Amino acid sequence: MKVTDSVQYIKGVGPKKKAELARLGIATVYDLLTYFPRTYEDQSVLTRIADLRPGEQQTVSGVITKLQERQGGRRGMTILTALIGDGSGFLKVTWFNQKYLKKQLIVGRRIFVTGRAAYAFGGRGQFEMSQLSSFEILTEETGEEEAAAHCGIQPVYPATERLNQKFFRKLLQEALAADIELPEVVPASVCQEYHLMPRREAFETIHFPKDFAALKAARRRLAFEELYLIQCGLMLLKKKVQQSAAGIRHAKDGELLTRVRKSLPFTLTHDQESTWQDIRGDMERDVPMRRLVQGDVGSGKTVIAMLALVKTVENGCQGALMAPTEILAEQHYESFCRQLQPFGIRISFLSGRLTKKQREAVYHEIAAHETDIVIGTHALIQDDVQFNRLGLVVTDEQHRFGVAQRTALEKKGSCVPDVLVMTATPIPRTMTLTVYGDLDVSLIRELPPGRKPIRTFVRRPDRRPLIYRYVHSQLEEGRQAYVVCPLIEMKEDSDLPSAEEIYDELRYGIFQDMACGLVHGKMRPAEKEAVMEAFYKGEIKLLVSTTVIEVGVNVPNASIMVVEHADRFGLSQLHQLRGRIGRGSYASYCILVSEGKTQQARERLTIMAETSDGFRLAEEDLRLRGPGQFFGAMQHGLPDLKIADVLKDSDILIEARRAAIASLKRREDLDFVLPVLALQYREQFQHITES
Repeated sequence: MKVTDSVQYIKGVGPKKKAELARLGIATVYDLLTYFPRTYEDQSVLTRIADLRPGEQQTVSGVITKLQERQGGRRGMTILTALIGDGSGFLKVTWFNQKYLKKQLIVGRRIFVTGRAAYAFGGRGQFEMSQLSSFEILTEETGEEEAAAHCGIQPVYPATERLNQKFFRKLLQEALAADIELPEVVPASVCQEYHLMPRREAFETIHFPKDFAALKAARRRLAFEELYLIQCGLMLLKKKVQQSAAGIRHAKDGELLTRVRKSLPFTLTHDQESTWQDIRGDMERDVPMRRLVQGDVGSGKTVIAMLALVKTVENGCQGALMAPTEILAEQHYESFCRQLQPFGIRISFLSGRLTKKQREAVYHEIAAHETDIVIGTHALIQDDVQFNRLGLVVTDEQHRFGVAQRTALEKKGSCVPDVLVMTATPIPRTMTLTVYGDLDVSLIRELPPGRKPIRTFVRRPDRRPLIYRYVHSQLEEGRQAYVVCPLIEMKEDSDLPSAEEIYDELRYGIFQDMACGLVHGKMRPAEKEAVMEAFYKGEIKLLVSTTVIEVGVNVPNASIMVVEHADRFGLSQLHQLRGRIGRGSYASYCILVSEGKTQQARERLTIMAETSDGFRLAEEDLRLRGPGQFFGAMQHGLPDLKIADVLKDSDILIEARRAAIASLKRREDLDFVLPVLALQYREQFQHITES
């Protein structure tokens, strides 16, 4: 049997089970083998009921002596209660809304339950378990030997009502017992150097470990394999781009760039200067630049992009800057015009908002090289846009664009342009290696001098009247303010106030004498842009919004932000939102309104109030929320990690990257890895594996 065969070839999988497995993303034998346990229950030690300790995770094996079903709660939920005994005492076990278990919970059958015991209410010292980690009901046919097999380390899978733990364990046993071809995917030299467990043994152990030491070794092997292959793919992708065609070799800085630098009203910070030197060095090579600039909110990435664009113009090329929103693109256009037009640099603006006649005029300017720098939105990647000699592509807020959009802009040139990617979303180093492994990375951590720190406070909802009175006083002094809400409109199943409700409350209440605006993602683009434009011009004093303002708004006069139900946002998202203020010369304040019901919520908001370091916040966000949600926000287009964790496995990632770098220098390793990438990651690395 091959790993690419349908899961239906495994004993126990009929058409119905095949369909149910497909809903979990399991279609092939390999999908099943990589459907890894989410955790493990150590049932190697059974606790007698008489010896149970309240609050501790323990496993009990007993026989069902009594079963009761009743209805409870306002919605009439089904409550099943089984009394189990093991000769030393009795334990009450309860299941809520799992009526289907009634057919399986038969008096006289043996059951294994794992969970935390507590004293039953009014039970005179009797224990109960109502929140089980896992349980398994043995059938009449279960023999002593099979029952004894449950007394070990048991895998716990993400399961469903029809596909329970017993089904998955049985299915994985069948699959691993079958004669499945599991070829090695990591070169032998790498396996030997890094002392990796054999692949088949790793799969057998990850599902059915004999002990925790073996489990750790198996997990390390499979995580290493996953990260190693992705790193090989990313490095080959970078290498192919660099070797596919000669880049534009820019000359050393000339008179134009020198004059533009001297005209800047400030001196570059140390980090800005270091990043600029990285970019200069890349552009002066004949290999196409592929560089990511990570800079915290307000760190001054845009001026570095401007210098790079001037450098390409000075070398007779055109430059393009793509921004994710109309208003951000327009703000870039206005600032570039103020700074660069006095030096004779021609700048054009392109967006979907222009009329057909205006767009066609810009298309002509671009094709005829009558413009030097084009700034715009995704309108830049339309088929009608044809550059005369594109030398540099800059994408702002990279994670807001899909990979295909960035690639489409890069292909607009007749030769391979340099590429500069900017993001204000700080990414932990380990994740940068995984998400942007095909790019060189420069960091801008320090803020320019004179930038006012933003004071952040956490307040409970009962302080809202005082908070908004203070906001009103700030608006009377001429400032502007944001109020950010997690929801657009009211929902029946939520007690959170929506942006629309908050807007109405404030507009017709304390701010009835102020110009208020509302903006959210369900508005038509033109309507949304009109509101944002009015706020930018100062015509709107108070802007109630959802997270659509997270990126792309630069209003120096806005000095105060209130975030309602701040615990509903991630730390990195709160940091991005907070970055909308503090852009002028005024003291700025961010007020996070939250009840802080959980310890984690209080911890996260305390961190927000304590630090403005986006990189520290990103690390904390990754630690608290886990890599799954963090990865989802990046839109990186890479395969999902099935077992590796970029936070917990940073040491493995560094090893895997080191191994990948060495492998790409060894012909035999490269010949081994390319077919593996073609088989496992065809979609992500298609253009390197087919060549």
